[in-house]
Amino acid sequence: MHDETVHDASWALAPEGTNPEIVAWVEQLAHLFTPDTVVWCDGSQRERDELNRRMVAQGTLVQLNPELRPYSFLARSHPADVARVESRTFICSADEADAGPSNNWIAPDEMRATLGGLADGAMRGRTMYVLPFSMGPLDSPLSRFGVQVTDSPYVAVSTGIMTRLGAEALQRITPGTAWVRAVHTVGAPLAPGELDVAWPSNETKYISHFPETREIWSYGSAYGGNALLAKKAFALRIASAMARDEGWLAEHMLLLKVTNPRGRVFHVAAAFPSACGKTNLAMLRPSIPGWEVETVGDDIAWLAPDAWGRLKAINPEAGFFGVAPGTGASTNQTAVDTLWGNTVFTNVALTDEGDVWWEGLTDTPPSHLTDWQGESWTPSADHPAAHPNSRFTVAAAQCPTMSDDWEDPAGVTIDAIIFGGRRATNVPLVVEARDWDHGVYLGATISSERTAAAEGTIGELRRDPFAMAPFCGYNMADHWQHWLNVGDQLRRSGRVPRIFQVNWFRKDDDGSFLWPGFSENSRVLAWILDRVDGAAPAVAGPLGWTPPGDALPLEGLDLPENALEKLFAVDPSAWTAELDDTERFFAGFGDRVPEKLERQLRLAREHIAAVAERQGDASGSAPAPAAA
Repeated sequence: MHDETVHDASWALAPEGTNPEIVAWVEQLAHLFTPDTVVWCDGSQRERDELNRRMVAQGTLVQLNPELRPYSFLARSHPADVARVESRTFICSADEADAGPSNNWIAPDEMRATLGGLADGAMRGRTMYVLPFSMGPLDSPLSRFGVQVTDSPYVAVSTGIMTRLGAEALQRITPGTAWVRAVHTVGAPLAPGELDVAWPSNETKYISHFPETREIWSYGSAYGGNALLAKKAFALRIASAMARDEGWLAEHMLLLKVTNPRGRVFHVAAAFPSACGKTNLAMLRPSIPGWEVETVGDDIAWLAPDAWGRLKAINPEAGFFGVAPGTGASTNQTAVDTLWGNTVFTNVALTDEGDVWWEGLTDTPPSHLTDWQGESWTPSADHPAAHPNSRFTVAAAQCPTMSDDWEDPAGVTIDAIIFGGRRATNVPLVVEARDWDHGVYLGATISSERTAAAEGTIGELRRDPFAMAPFCGYNMADHWQHWLNVGDQLRRSGRVPRIFQVNWFRKDDDGSFLWPGFSENSRVLAWILDRVDGAAPAVAGPLGWTPPGDALPLEGLDLPENALEKLFAVDPSAWTAELDDTERFFAGFGDRVPEKLERQLRLAREHIAAVAERQGDASGSAPAPAAA
């Protein structure tokens, strides 16, 4: 029996009018975890100040120089707790087939038994924080609610940045309102009188999702991707299952607002796997005159057809949890400007002046730093100063390019959807899908090429369909079918967004990039949206619609000789091998692969075979296709 006297009446301290269902749930968890006390978080600045003060005193946070980085803090995690642990992330659906081959699965009853044993007394000596939150604007019909409990003040503060957390969200979770239950503990109970450590965690880790009951349980990690359960765990894994059941989409997508020189406003959703320029595109500064790009979201989008058949979207998050390395003035000045203050940094380096630094922030590193593990560092060191997955957590409202409609409760109307991967070969700079079904095929076959040095044979493909491989909360093939179903619904209204695929990373034979990327990607974006606007030509090619040679706005851009031709070259031999790989990939999902995607694969083979026949062999580039 646990000594329950330490709890006194703390469970009854829920704010007046709190949904009794939430109170009962919290009380049940408190009996299981036996924290010393329970705190219901109201999301106030006063509360955040107090939590930050406690973490500074504990050594979890270092306050940065307020003259250089006002009201900002640095956290250093345990070296074994620095990233998402996909191998310990589980979809606990009732039927294993519903999780699919791209997810780890354990039966719900088995997982509950395991977690119940681990959770027993796991918060002893700690505080349980209750975090009620809204994903999305508080009064948006597209938003959803959740409540997380955690024994990590770092998680409490970070969740306050990343969501609409506090009293207003709690008031809206009335009896009958659906809400997601999210349970988190670092798994490091304290004995009476035992001193705490700066970053408590546990070698044993579980991040478990129960899609049927809309529950998340996370044990052992305090790292954001494993512990900020409102983010990937709720907003993608659980929300994707909710979206499947309710007829909408929860996707790993950025959202943009773009205004062309004629004053027309567009909204774009785009899905990219990691290391493919997603954040840079979300905060794009166009290199071509007359175009304006604003940020709606950088990571997650919830999309739903409205009563008029338009595909509307919201960014369900309230903050950015971004990767620091590689973010600098030359790559993403907007992000740098966003981080001027009010930011929590994790596992970056500390300057002697009390500011932060990471690889890519400046071209030349400072002469001396304290690295992410708290050790002295100089540029001669054999390891980076900041962890490669070091992070910043900052309110989205602080971003200077946030659009004025980013919190519109009705959402924004999506005009175009873009998929992209990191491909040195094969995939053109830009291609427009022939129709929605072809676009879903493009999304389902997103891939990036592995490197020989670190990940395998050059050219071997790492598949990341819809950039959702780590995040889809149900069978990926069923996810493809759901996209097809949404397309059928949109087609009935006649308001179907156009779908495109881009590849900024195609290389020449010498290994150099053929396209400059970054701000110059606005030129490709301009053609895409001119297509939506009916103002740009395209030609029919074997992979879809592509811009003729003079359609991309290339004025002022010094491309290498024949670069444009190489950016759109189609090698039938290489594409035949790629389609063979796609067939093997589809086969892994068995008979759940939609017939419409099988048909798209057959059509792709026919188009590539036609190119080979025209060329007379399996080498070289495809001839210019006929104009549409």
